[in-house]
Amino acid sequence: MYQASELQAGQVFHSGQYEMTRERITAFSSQFDPQPFHLRDEPGSPFPTQIASGWHTAAVTMRLFLEALPLTGDRVGSGVELLEWPRPVRVGDRLQVRVTILEVRGSRSKPGMTVARVLIETLNQNGEIVQSMQPNVLVLPPTRAEEASGASPG
Repeated sequence: MYQASELQAGQVFHSGQYEMTRERITAFSSQFDPQPFHLRDEPGSPFPTQIASGWHTAAVTMRLFLEALPLTGDRVGSGVELLEWPRPVRVGDRLQVRVTILEVRGSRSKPGMTVARVLIETLNQNGEIVQSMQPNVLVLPPTRAEEASGASPG
């Protein structure tokens, strides 16, 4: 585990992979983004094979971001400067997140908290960027239990 004070601009972190199966894509899209090209193959459409919702990609990205950058203390989003989906995510794609720390500073309005501006790139198995986002993340101080455990980079 890392503490916010250990973050520095230029650091890069990577997650493991997550496979986007047809079942996962269909289940998410059925509930949250039921457009035909997210639910099934659509021959003759701009996307003839099923693609994942960008919001599904964003949700998977969040999970992988938390894995890639394990921090003591909770994280709260405090704005996103950029969110793009340059390529569709297809059935069978294996996603991985690359997190680049752009800036780290103390919060002006919340003493004791850290603001990290990060670039989160979600890549498919070919190393192609399928989502890019640049959020500001507010990192809360570690809990007493985290401090007592002596959590350190692992």
